[in-house]
Amino acid sequence: MASSRIELASATDQEVVALARHGQETAYRELVRRYERPVFSLVYRMVRDRELAEDLAQETFVKALNAIESYRPEFKFSSWIFKIANNAAIDHLRRRELDTLSLDGSPHAETPEAIEATALQIGDRQETALEEVEARELGGEIESAIARLRPEYRSCILLRHVDGRAYEEIAEILGLPLGTVKTYIHRARNELRVLLGHLKQ
Repeated sequence: MASSRIELASATDQEVVALARHGQETAYRELVRRYERPVFSLVYRMVRDRELAEDLAQETFVKALNAIESYRPEFKFSSWIFKIANNAAIDHLRRRELDTLSLDGSPHAETPEAIEATALQIGDRQETALEEVEARELGGEIESAIARLRPEYRSCILLRHVDGRAYEEIAEILGLPLGTVKTYIHRARNELRVLLGHLKQ
């Protein structure tokens, strides 16, 4: 038993998924062991409620198990399961109809196309102030500001600036075109600059 656990622990995600697809329960438990904390962390930062995040993380793993046949091994397993987790969090936020729009001129657009069509064009020079803020520890005020972004922007900014993921991987996780991801991140940065303006020295 211990030796099979050791073998599983050293296997790649794709190898463990292959075993899970053949009904090996220990393989599924290994996937949960690997991704329980990162999935919970992603969902918790989205919904900001520990008990709810635990429920949504559990829901994510149930959905992942039920859909394990649809996972394509040429993609990273982490991207696949984070996409399921992110969708679970966004679905919840939409059901609750939380006010996730920031202040100062956010469009009340309901679709990604409408959001993109009304997106502000932000030059690179304007990113400096936020990058200075990002260099500091992610404190309560910054977390609160991120929580006020609409769910799609929040996902992008967390994946990019908290998890440090590449634009291409964010697009894969969120199932969005690369250009849309970049637009969302620019919009989110701009809104955070307004919300965090008082932190500048």
